[in-house]
Amino acid sequence: MPKSYSADLRERVIEAVEMGASRHEAADRFEISVSSAVKWLQRWRESGSAAPKPRGGSVSPLEECAERVLAVIAEHPDLTLEETAAKLGRRRIQTSKSALSRFFHRHGITLKKKPAGRRAGASGRGLRSPALDPGARHA
Repeated sequence: MPKSYSADLRERVIEAVEMGASRHEAADRFEISVSSAVKWLQRWRESGSAAPKPRGGSVSPLEECAERVLAVIAEHPDLTLEETAAKLGRRRIQTSKSALSRFFHRHGITLKKKPAGRRAGASGRGLRSPALDPGARHA
């Protein structure tokens, strides 16, 4: 997605229109689309601001009830995503596994159930008896 035009450019387009240029003329002069000039002027007249509107940044509905979600996780830390989603559903918190996974990621919660494994020692397989090993020393 392209970046927003700079506040400076927006102000120059608005100033040109305020000084008597049409929106079409200002758009041609500053090499922007006519629709951008029209929208900037509308926003300027409605709010007095030329700044771009905020982009992105939607908020998950789970964040509204984050304390309740975190309480369920604290009570039942061993549940899988699917089990946690079902338990939250019983508490009237509708969610999905993917939304819950993103919530966990944002809050630094991991689902690892076991501590990191230790290196396995020798299994004993592949060892030869000294009698069968031609390279072994005989006493």
